[in-house]
Amino acid sequence: MKLAEALIQRIDAQKRLRFLETRLERVATAQEGESPAEDPRELMEQIESLYAELENLIARINRTNCAVSDGGDCLADLLVRRDLLQKKQSTWREIAAAGTITAPRHSSREVRFVSTVHVAELQKQADAFAQQFRELDTRIQRLNWTTDLLV
Repeated sequence: MKLAEALIQRIDAQKRLRFLETRLERVATAQEGESPAEDPRELMEQIESLYAELENLIARINRTNCAVSDGGDCLADLLVRRDLLQKKQSTWREIAAAGTITAPRHSSREVRFVSTVHVAELQKQADAFAQQFRELDTRIQRLNWTTDLLV
């Protein structure tokens, strides 16, 4: 199995887990004398089984991420770098938006606000982060689809 397939399976298992947990919550109580629509013990067994499956899958993904390298960087490090690039891009865009003056003044007596940041430069830096993110993400996706999942 390729790493990318394992990542898809992990997402699917997490969705199934949330669904089972919701079903269990709905049948955790019942009116006295009534039976729940589903057996809570059976749902709990399914949840336990899914947690075990998910633990094994996540451990294998993590081992693979640490073992695979590309250009001297392990995949785990590339993932961290990609996440931080995305956060930096978002932060720079938010600061640029906050520094954009949009409140019009109606008279000279009103308080005048001025930007304390260089908005155009922040936008340019955010665009550079976005470009770096796309390039790194492409590299990561290539690794995901060409790397076999470790046991």
